Amino acid sequence: MELFADIIIDISHSKLDQTFQYRVPEALQGVLEPGNVVEVPFGRGDRQTRGYVMRITDYSSCPPEKLKEITRVETDLVGAESKLTALALWMRDYYGCTTLQALRTVLPFRQKAAQRKKKTVALRLSREEALAKLDGFRQKNQKARARLLEALIGETVLPREVVTGSLKITASVLRALEEQGVIACESEQVYRTPAVLRQLREESEGSRETGHESAEDPVPGAGETHEPPGFHLNREQQDIVDAFLEEWDDPNRREYLIHGVTGSGKTAVYMELIDAVLQRGRQAILLIPEISLTYQNVIRFYHRFGDRISILHSRLSQAERYDQFERARTGDINVMIGPRSALFTPFQKLGIIIIDEEHESSYKSEAVPRYHARETAQKRAALEGAKLVLGSATPSLEAYFEAESGRSRLFTLRQRATGGQLPEVAIVDMCEELRAGNRSVFSRRLFDKIKDRLERGQQTMLFLNRRGYSGFVSCRSCGHVVKCPHCDVSLSLHRNGRLVCHYCGYEQPAVHRCPECDSPYIGGFKVGTEQIEELVAQSFPCARVLRMDADTTRGKDGHAEILRAFGSREADILIGTQMIVKGHDFPHVTLVGILVADLSLNVSDYQAAERTFALLTQAAGRAGRGMEAGEVVIQTFVPENYAIRCAARQDYESFYRQELEYRMLSGYPPAGGMMALHCFGRDPGRLAVAADYLAKFARRTAQRYEADVIGPADETVAKVNDVYRKVLYVKHSSPGALTAMKNRIEQYIEANTGFQEIRVQFERK
Repeated sequence: MELFADIIIDISHSKLDQTFQYRVPEALQGVLEPGNVVEVPFGRGDRQTRGYVMRITDYSSCPPEKLKEITRVETDLVGAESKLTALALWMRDYYGCTTLQALRTVLPFRQKAAQRKKKTVALRLSREEALAKLDGFRQKNQKARARLLEALIGETVLPREVVTGSLKITASVLRALEEQGVIACESEQVYRTPAVLRQLREESEGSRETGHESAEDPVPGAGETHEPPGFHLNREQQDIVDAFLEEWDDPNRREYLIHGVTGSGKTAVYMELIDAVLQRGRQAILLIPEISLTYQNVIRFYHRFGDRISILHSRLSQAERYDQFERARTGDINVMIGPRSALFTPFQKLGIIIIDEEHESSYKSEAVPRYHARETAQKRAALEGAKLVLGSATPSLEAYFEAESGRSRLFTLRQRATGGQLPEVAIVDMCEELRAGNRSVFSRRLFDKIKDRLERGQQTMLFLNRRGYSGFVSCRSCGHVVKCPHCDVSLSLHRNGRLVCHYCGYEQPAVHRCPECDSPYIGGFKVGTEQIEELVAQSFPCARVLRMDADTTRGKDGHAEILRAFGSREADILIGTQMIVKGHDFPHVTLVGILVADLSLNVSDYQAAERTFALLTQAAGRAGRGMEAGEVVIQTFVPENYAIRCAARQDYESFYRQELEYRMLSGYPPAGGMMALHCFGRDPGRLAVAADYLAKFARRTAQRYEADVIGPADETVAKVNDVYRKVLYVKHSSPGALTAMKNRIEQYIEANTGFQEIRVQFERK
C-alpha cells in the first residue's frame, strides 16, 4: 500500500506556512511517523531541504506519480528535534495557532546565528623531524617557513591569528606546509557563554589558584538557602528524594508536586533530584521565573554541577541563545536553567523537568501560541518518558487539584531548612487607621516597627502590592469594592466615567458615595513606589533607601546591582513591587511591610484572590530568614478577607479549600475549563461587528457541547498602539470539548472574509 506524508518545509521560510505532500518510500513505511525530521527535494533543482512530517495518509492530493519521494529521515535527530516537532503539533491543536507559529516556538535553535570558530595551526612532526625540516628551510632561505616551524617547535599549537598576525605567515605558505604534512590547520566551534557563567568560571579558576574553594564563600542575597560546607538534606527533604528514586522506573508515576513553605529548601531538593537523574545518564531542565534568575541563584547550581549547566534569559543575544541550544543538542551540557523558553531545550535524553515557583503567571506566554509551561511540560515529559516536578510555597489551584485527584504525587515541606521559625504576622485594618485620623500610607504599627529596625541596624523591605493594577473603585471607610453583578469580579473605572466588567461587558455609571456605608471616601488607588520613597525620606531622613521597580531596573544589570547593594547592607530599606519578593534571601531583613495588601484582590480577574494570596505569602516569607526573628505587617482595607487571613498564617490548605469552593460555584478552572478568544482590529466598528458574529457562532456551537459563552466585552486594556481589543470566554468542564469548539471556530473564521482584517487568538485559562 502506498503512503503519503504531509510535510512543512524548514521553518526559516516564513512564507511557507503550508504543507507539501511527498511519497513515503517503501523502506520508510512503518518507520516514519509525525514529528520526524526528513530531507526532501524542494524547489528549483530539487535542492535537498529539511522538513517536518505533519501527517501520514494513504491517499494523495494529486496523481501519485507527480509526487516526489522523501529522501531520508534524519535519524540523529529522532531523540530531540522529532519529539519537539511532535510537541509543536500538540500545541497547534491544543492552543490554536498555525503550524509555523508552533514550530518556531519549540525549535528556536533553528534560527541559526553565525558560528564562532577557534582556528589553530598544529605541528604534525616529531621534534627530531621538525628540527631536520627547519635546517632544510634555512639552507633554502625559506624564511617564512623557517619562522613558523621554529615557533611550532617551541609551542606545538598556535592560534591562527598569531600565525598570520605576529609571525606574518601567508595563506599560501600554510597551504604548502599542510600539503607536505608538516602542519595541520584546524578549526573547532567555540560556543558563546552567557556572562554570568563566564564570571563564575573565572571566579572558580581564581579560587583554585589561591587554594580557596569558592563554593564555601558566602554570597549575600543568595537563593532560598545557601548550603554551608558539608550540607546535608533534612529528613523531610531526603524523604522526597528517596520516594522519587524508588519510583524512577515506574511509568505510571511521572508527575510530582513539592509544596514547601518559604525557606523550606526546595532548591536543595531540586539539586539532589537533578544529580540523581544525571547519574542515570539523563538530562535535566529547570524552569525558574525570569525575575528569579539572578546571579545568586545560578551560583548554587554552578558550584554543584560546574560546566555541565547553562542558562537562558531574555537578555541573551540571538547568537548566545543559539549556542546554548547547540551545546544541549550535541551533549556538551546536560542541565539547562531558564524561564519558560528553556522548556524547549533539545536534549536527546531528557530525564526530568522541574518548574520552580510553578504558580507564577510568567509561565504563561502572551504571544501566539499562548501556551502554559506547566501544561506543555506535562506533554513533553510524556513524549520523552521524563519526570515532571513542580515546586511552590503557593501552588496554583490547578497543580494542587491534580495532586489531590491522584494525577501527581504531593510532597509537603513544613519546616524551614535552617530550622528558623516563620515570622510573626500582624494585620492592620487601614479603615481603623483612617477613623483614628491617620491618613498616611504607613500605619502607626508599621511606622514604629521601621523606626525600631533602623535603631537596631536591621533591614526592612516595603512591598507595594500593585500587581495587575487596574482602575477598580473601593471605599476607604469600609473596604467595599464595586463588583459586576454577573461575574463576581471588580468593575474597572474608564476615563468616560463608566464602570465596566471586562468579562461580560456590563456597565454602570461611576459612583461617588459608597453603596454600602455611604462614605464619600470612595475612588481609585493612585500611589506608586516613587511616592513611597518620598514618604520614607520624609519620615526617616537618616535611612538609606533603595527602590526596585521597572524604572530603576531598565539597565542590563539593574536587578542584580540593586540586590547586591541591599545584600551587602548598603541600604536600610528596600522599596519595590513584586520583583523584590521572588525567592531572595536577605538574612538581615527582619521586617517586611506590605502596603495596601488588597490592591491585587480587586482586579477584574477570577484569579485575583489566588494571586494575592501567593504574593502576600511570598512577601511575608522574606522576613526572618537569618538568625534574628522576623515580623510582617500587612496593611489592608479588608482585614477579614480569606486570602489575606490565610496568607498571614501561611495556611495554604485553608485558602485552597475556600477558593476552590468559589471556583466550583462559578465554574472557573480547575473546577471547569475555560477558553478566551482575544479579538484585535484597527477599526473599532469592524471589530465590534466581528466579535458579535463570533459570539453568535460560538453560542450556536456551544449548544451542541452544552458549553457557556460569555461576552464579548472590551479587554482590560481596550486599545494598544491604535489596535482595539475585545474578548469573549467559553466555559466547559471538558478540555476535549473546548478543543473541538476551538476547531469549529477556527474553520468559521477561515471561511469568512469579514475576518481578514481581524486577528483572533485563543487562550486556555
